[in-house]
Amino acid sequence: MTTGIHRIAALISALPVAAASGQAFGPREVSEQSKQCIACHKQHSPALYQQWGASKHFRANVACFECHSANAGDPDAYEHNGQTIAVLVTPKDCARCHSKEVEEFTASRHSKAGRILGSLDNTLAEVVEGNHGFKTTGMPGGVSASVVSGCWQCHGAEVKLLPGGKIDPTTWPNSGIGRINPDGSEGSCNACHTSHAFSAAQARYPDTCGKCHLGPDHPQKEIYESSKHGASFFANIDRMNLENPKWVVGEDYFSAPTCATCHMSATRKQSVTHDVGLRISWNNRPEVSIRPEAADAKLGLPGAQIPWQTRRKNMTEVCINCHDTQWVGNFYTQYDAFIELYNTKFGGPGKDLYALAQPLMNPVQFSNELDFTWYELWHHEGRRARHGTSMMAPDYSHWHGMYEVAKRFYTEMVPSLQHLIEQNVGSGDPARAAAAEALRSRLDEVLNSDDHKWFLGKTDPAEAEKRQAALEEFRARYEASPAAPVSKDRPEPGANPGAKE
Repeated sequence: MTTGIHRIAALISALPVAAASGQAFGPREVSEQSKQCIACHKQHSPALYQQWGASKHFRANVACFECHSANAGDPDAYEHNGQTIAVLVTPKDCARCHSKEVEEFTASRHSKAGRILGSLDNTLAEVVEGNHGFKTTGMPGGVSASVVSGCWQCHGAEVKLLPGGKIDPTTWPNSGIGRINPDGSEGSCNACHTSHAFSAAQARYPDTCGKCHLGPDHPQKEIYESSKHGASFFANIDRMNLENPKWVVGEDYFSAPTCATCHMSATRKQSVTHDVGLRISWNNRPEVSIRPEAADAKLGLPGAQIPWQTRRKNMTEVCINCHDTQWVGNFYTQYDAFIELYNTKFGGPGKDLYALAQPLMNPVQFSNELDFTWYELWHHEGRRARHGTSMMAPDYSHWHGMYEVAKRFYTEMVPSLQHLIEQNVGSGDPARAAAAEALRSRLDEVLNSDDHKWFLGKTDPAEAEKRQAALEEFRARYEASPAAPVSKDRPEPGANPGAKE
């Protein structure tokens, strides 16, 4: 039996294209099947009809049936007014015409976002926040409504089908970018190209990315808006030429970059890519930042073969449309130094200490205060700091970032670790006593390191003197309203209370 894909291909190839009339690629005219759809939906879904009418699909005579057609044997197929169709339009369907884009997208981490299902993040929404109260035909055992309306709407759900081509309400509507589809494909093109307009201009607009890339753990939208890039964009929206089909930075627009500019869109030397990781030289998602090829290898992605140096060159070629090479090189030097600071001072040591604390804690995940403390340190504050620096938003690097990291580490994590040690170092259980001793040894090593010894009042005298001089210079600049004297009982951070005056 002829497959749905073959039917569409035959429909397109069998109809001659009248180049002289300027006809776009696609069928010579709207198919009879689609005409039937349009006649009905023009009345019952007028907004969808108008969105399609404003799209490039309309100009190419690609309409309802060309996207929604299905084979009788497809798991999501059903009969509708004499046609075999499916509600879901998956990347596999889009690949009928957009094979290159789908191939790139499938190779990206975006398409794998649904693999978060069952992860530590989902444990929070499924168990800590939720319950099994949302019960449906497709989910008779129940599922957390927090997961359905939260995690899955960005990351994507595993679509559950019901008889007759219907979709279980726990997994539809869902346009999560890593949606796991019944045809085996991963992803949802309309996560960015919202149906039924499928607008490239909308995908280029920063707010489109902001559906998912915002909030306490990955606030790229807010970071962008508070950066000079974002300020320039919003001041020059009318000059951004977002509707231009070519949209090459430096040629079609020059006032500001958007998320798409840096991560996906065409430059004078690079074509458009739907693999958003090919210009990223650090993966800042984990507890400790790693290179993107290492992260891609874990998912079996072809990006495992593309070193970070190549990706940085790709991004640099974007940057030099507006900045000179020294500016770009110095920015990356700053960025790398910041990642090194976070990794070595907090990320790496924190990860070690949390692992050593595990034998002394309640084994149920998120039943301990320390579980939340460490999770928020790296997953929230740590990511904010690293993302803030990567996109040049200093308030997110500092106040929303490293300040919060340091505060949580010194005022919550360290005291919790010390309490665990005190509780267990004298335990009658040799295993717990040994675990407490191992934790104490590592904590002492961390706190006595150059990065943390200020916390113990062990700052080098020369450093303490330097800090005091800087404080006095600061006060001298504000002599008109002198600062209150520092209490000798509470020395400045970095001061050495044991040093001679």
